[in-house]
Amino acid sequence: MLGAAWIADRAVLPALQGAGNARAVAIASRSPERARTMAERHGVERVHDSYEALLADPEVEAVYLPLVNSLHREWTLKALAAGKHVLCEKPLALTVTEAEAMAAGARVAGRLLMEALMYRFHPRLARQVTDIGRKPIRHVSSWFGFRAADPANYRLRPELGGGALLDVGCYCLSFARWLLGEPDEVAAVARTLDSGVDVTFGAALRFPTGQTAFAWGSFESPEYQAAEVVFEDRTLRIEEPFTAWKNPDDPYQLMLEAFSAAALTGAEAPLPLEESIANLRVIERVREAAGLRSY
Repeated sequence: MLGAAWIADRAVLPALQGAGNARAVAIASRSPERARTMAERHGVERVHDSYEALLADPEVEAVYLPLVNSLHREWTLKALAAGKHVLCEKPLALTVTEAEAMAAGARVAGRLLMEALMYRFHPRLARQVTDIGRKPIRHVSSWFGFRAADPANYRLRPELGGGALLDVGCYCLSFARWLLGEPDEVAAVARTLDSGVDVTFGAALRFPTGQTAFAWGSFESPEYQAAEVVFEDRTLRIEEPFTAWKNPDDPYQLMLEAFSAAALTGAEAPLPLEESIANLRVIERVREAAGLRSY
């Protein structure tokens, strides 16, 4: 664990305890006391007092990186250069340019790099998407919102890569693309704070076949997530498509096991880097259409 983030404590370390082909051996954090508490809670063997020390640990074969978005590129490249496979928390990077540099670093190092977009490993959702894909789709909508009010929260700090578009928009846009492919037209609006960070956005997408999609994300709403698919003759609503907490199958564990299997065998990433980069490309188009600051 390169960082003692909340998501590592809440989801990834418990998932590793159940994983059949991976185990957590070390945590590094700039808050050693926090890391020690987390290590004790999850039975992790060692705590390193710096990220560099963890990357020099010969027993560590792969790194999960849950750092703030602005640090993804830097520490992914350092981990790859140290010979580690990297599972990087979503979004993979701030920009397409950053993500392409990370992909190049993985190729040079001969190591696996994958974005930890865990919702793609939901068995229930994967089955639904397979069934949906067999029928003509007219429109897809998805929504993901919750309240983030603390100005110290990294999600509200533009210098750390904050913003609703990157944080929750990556899910909604990924879902639309999973079903419909790549859009040829994008329109968007957003509300920003004085800092320039976006706290609510809405994006309309058109696809080459004439299908449409709508994606909405916000830090100004109650906890809410849903998706709807409109067919020629009916509609399908999917409740909470992006959550891990109410699913009998742990998508974090399934994601970790799939990533670890690929790292162990030299197989391609279960979620290809090309998919993550394509999603960032649409995020950048939404950002430009909404007049948001670029990274």
